[in-house]
Amino acid sequence: MVGKIFHNTAKAVYDYMIDLASRPNALWFLAVVAFAESSFFPIPPDIMLIPMVLAMPSKAWKIAGAATVASVLGGYFGYGIGMFLFDVVAQPILNFYGYMQQFDVFKGYYHQWGAWIVFGAGITPFPYKVITIASGAVHLDVFTFTVASVLARGLRFYLVAWLLKKYGAPMKDFIEKHLGILSVLFLVLLIGGFALIKYIG
Repeated sequence: MVGKIFHNTAKAVYDYMIDLASRPNALWFLAVVAFAESSFFPIPPDIMLIPMVLAMPSKAWKIAGAATVASVLGGYFGYGIGMFLFDVVAQPILNFYGYMQQFDVFKGYYHQWGAWIVFGAGITPFPYKVITIASGAVHLDVFTFTVASVLARGLRFYLVAWLLKKYGAPMKDFIEKHLGILSVLFLVLLIGGFALIKYIG
């Protein structure tokens, strides 16, 4: 019963996000969703970004830019929650979404691999809010957090926008079905490239 209610609620929120993407002030709605998703909102901004780019391909870079900036700013909000309000706000959020276990696992690796953790979560479907809150909770260097966030969110949103602008509607279906695999593959290739450069050097 509870699972059905949660499913219906999530579906209603999803449909509402799609509807917002068709409105004249959709860019502002996209920015709000991207900001909120980086700290507490469960729906990723891709569900608005995709139909918006398909409807307005000439504004693809502007749409991706708005999502990137808003997501990074939302990341700071999540960082602040983790740093100043962990017990009061952050922990209940993590428990609500069932992410507390992931947080405990990542916490031990933060100071050594913090930049890669933020970057990896920023371009993959892994809940970015877990990483922004955790970054604040463990006091990850703000500059490191910023650079990793900008690169990760920018790569993710601009890549999706470029693919949609270039290939149109067929790419929409492909991205929606395989976004997780594509982003993880991209991350593996990127890390492998750095490792190869280090090995050769």
